[in-house]
Amino acid sequence: MDTQILEDVGLTNAEIRVYLALLELGSSTSGPVIERSELQSSVVFMALTKLMSKGFVSVVKEGKRRYYQASNPKHISDYLDEKKKRFESILPGLISRQSMAKEKPEAVLFRGIRGIKELLYELLEAGGKEHHTIGSTKESLMLGGVWWLNYHKKRAAKGIEAGLVFNESLRKWHAEEKYPKAEVRYTRQGFEPLTETIIRNDKVGIIIWNEKPIGVLIHNKTVAESYDKFFGLIWKAARR
Repeated sequence: MDTQILEDVGLTNAEIRVYLALLELGSSTSGPVIERSELQSSVVFMALTKLMSKGFVSVVKEGKRRYYQASNPKHISDYLDEKKKRFESILPGLISRQSMAKEKPEAVLFRGIRGIKELLYELLEAGGKEHHTIGSTKESLMLGGVWWLNYHKKRAAKGIEAGLVFNESLRKWHAEEKYPKAEVRYTRQGFEPLTETIIRNDKVGIIIWNEKPIGVLIHNKTVAESYDKFFGLIWKAARR
């Protein structure tokens, strides 16, 4: 089972293993949890404490023994809704503080799958009416096909048209049939760079799709215009 989404909602690897072990065991003392999760006892007890504070695990004391039980997985959705409401309550204040900054960085580095998703969401909110991509490769699907479909639906919902130049390796993905408000072209088969460039308004995102992807977000109008001209050249040479 893919547990990446549990990491995305804020659980550590140890917490995930302990929670899954309890789902399988039902009500249990710590011993079977340690055995099933294959973690050290100190790590399990720390994970149990954190899971209880998050409402993912409950405990009942019978004599000197403690019995732990995983909460209904449906409660995770309630937990996320609560966190979202709490975050939205302080969001205006955070935005206000950000606007007070005298100097804003022109380039920001992102690492890992979670970081790349954050970079892409930054581009989604960059404004403008066009989304241009150069050189997306099959390795970009490490984010998940469903994630990309939802991302481009959000883009289209904002009224943003997309011009996408993909590497030939992505042709089998058939993005032209899946992504709304998008025209897709492909580079000729042969050289397959792992670097993808996305231009949105006055921002440019550059992603290196290696095992642990790295991305750079550049916020500079002149740079964005330069990359967009380069996109125009690539677009004319690419084929449907």
